[in-house]
Amino acid sequence: MIPPRRAWLLCVLLFFSAALCFLDRQVLSVLAPRITEEFGLNNTAYSRIVFAFVCAYTLMLALGGRVMDALGSRRGLTLAVGFWSLASAAHALVTGPWSLGAARFLLGLGEGPAIPAAIKGAVEWMDGKRRGLAVGLVTSGAALGSTLAPPLTAWAAGRFGWRGAFLGTAVLGTVWLVAWQLAFRGLPATAARNTGAAARPRWSELLAQPDVLRLLAARFCFDPVFYFYMFWIPQYLARERGMSVAQIGALMWIPFVALEIANIGAGHVSDLLAARGWPRPRARMMLMLIAALLTPASFAASLADTPGLAIALMAVLMFAHGIWITNFMTLVGETVAPAEVATTVGLTGFCGGVAGMLSNLVIGPTVDARGFGPVFLASAVVYPLAWLILRVGRASPASSHA
Repeated sequence: MIPPRRAWLLCVLLFFSAALCFLDRQVLSVLAPRITEEFGLNNTAYSRIVFAFVCAYTLMLALGGRVMDALGSRRGLTLAVGFWSLASAAHALVTGPWSLGAARFLLGLGEGPAIPAAIKGAVEWMDGKRRGLAVGLVTSGAALGSTLAPPLTAWAAGRFGWRGAFLGTAVLGTVWLVAWQLAFRGLPATAARNTGAAARPRWSELLAQPDVLRLLAARFCFDPVFYFYMFWIPQYLARERGMSVAQIGALMWIPFVALEIANIGAGHVSDLLAARGWPRPRARMMLMLIAALLTPASFAASLADTPGLAIALMAVLMFAHGIWITNFMTLVGETVAPAEVATTVGLTGFCGGVAGMLSNLVIGPTVDARGFGPVFLASAVVYPLAWLILRVGRASPASSHA
């Protein structure tokens, strides 16, 4: 076992790995108005480039989650962050849509295993009393990366050009890798792993569990919303609201601050409810219901009179998503055995990624033909649907071992 103080240090680094993961992928979305104009791309062409990333990311969520359970978070994240940092640097060399799509595909291959590995580390290294907070901390890293991406990218592109912005993310990845290796100094090689290769789960065994199937179906429903917010909102603000890259960078961080606050706060609140006697699955599900009831704000954002009000309503959606995803990931960790966490997180991400791929192929033509309204409307209803999927049959014995 890892000493508690060192475990928290490692969780902080897991937080920053998630931040880098989401910062790196957001750079393109922030720069999309400029890059699509330079390369002469319409929304349909841009959707195919997004598809390349989501396709690779989705494949590696499933395959990479299994690899992370085999390698452990220490070695697995070293490989993942190193690979995706090189892929980020490759974006600086692109010359058109095909090379840009190839760079996005490589980035997705590297980033796919990262979140399963980070969740695995948080679940394994923390006891049950602090697990929700630890998972909330790690998932809030995604919010931090998404928060920093718009202003940092706008600043870097203004100072070094859009190619320089991509190179900067590779430098940040290298710094993280050095810190990650130093954090394990003085620990035995096996200290950060509670599971061994012999305990690796089989997909068939996981897919035979009804609770796991519900988790997969729920994520298929709600993940497209977050993909939409990551990759399309700057395009929406530029084309529908008339905002420049600088203006987007100045305001687009606000929804992701709301996401970060919710990530950490929701994990802590669910831990408090569990400490007061609530069954852990019930505590997670209650907070997820509250989140689901807030998500219709997304559709209201498309009807807002001003860009400022639209962004404020988007912040409500992201706040709700923060509550939702922290408790969803904790629920995953408490539904399966520790040796199965990364694989199960990866499988849920795979289902969400498949939905993200399909939705992105639909979003581009839909936006070109009808605007963003139908997409915002869809994003307002999928979380309540996902909650119902999770709730039906949740009282089964399989759900009680959390």
